[in-house]
Amino acid sequence: MSNFKEFSKGLIKENPTLVGLLGMCPTLAITTQASNGLGMGLATTFVLICSNLMISLLKNVIPKAVKLPCYIVIIAGFVTLVEFLLHGYLPGLYDALGTFLSLITVNCIILGRAEMFASKNKVLPSVLDGLGMGLGFTLSLFTMGSFREILGAGKWMGITLSEEIQPMTIFIMPAGGFFVLGCIIAAVNKLKGQKPPEKIGCSGCPNASICAGKGECEK
Repeated sequence: MSNFKEFSKGLIKENPTLVGLLGMCPTLAITTQASNGLGMGLATTFVLICSNLMISLLKNVIPKAVKLPCYIVIIAGFVTLVEFLLHGYLPGLYDALGTFLSLITVNCIILGRAEMFASKNKVLPSVLDGLGMGLGFTLSLFTMGSFREILGAGKWMGITLSEEIQPMTIFIMPAGGFFVLGCIIAAVNKLKGQKPPEKIGCSGCPNASICAGKGECEK
């Protein structure tokens, strides 16, 4: 059950993009098409799984003083492998992703999971954490790309849906990306049942320890 929890948390509850608001650069830049979002998401998932695996195995060997450079070197190695594979077998996707493929190396999601999880946990939970977070990221990009491509180009995965659909090009522009992202985040928050706080009392005040018991925060 614990392993399933490590896997499933990244899909919705701790989704790195829609909840953690990480990886915003590729999320907004390459999701003009669903296929681009899917490709970037799967590439990032591969790097996440492999880097989490390697860092978990080496966590007791890597010196604390140089752990961040070591993490970046490990991640960069897997990113280079992904670049070679895409360039050789999927050149169209490689060209579409462009420089954002190389920037996976410094993606906050990957570095964050390496530091916060893989460096402190065993191999299997680390792999499942990388898989869950990667699939959550992929789902976010694919959903955004689908909405933007359908509304902005009248297509989905490059296939024209209907000649009667009038594309709204704003959705494939940056403003449309922000709008779609905001709508999806709102939907996820609704799905999770999150609500804005009705009242901020002493418990949420940074000065609570100073005026504790005086009731000043309630004024």
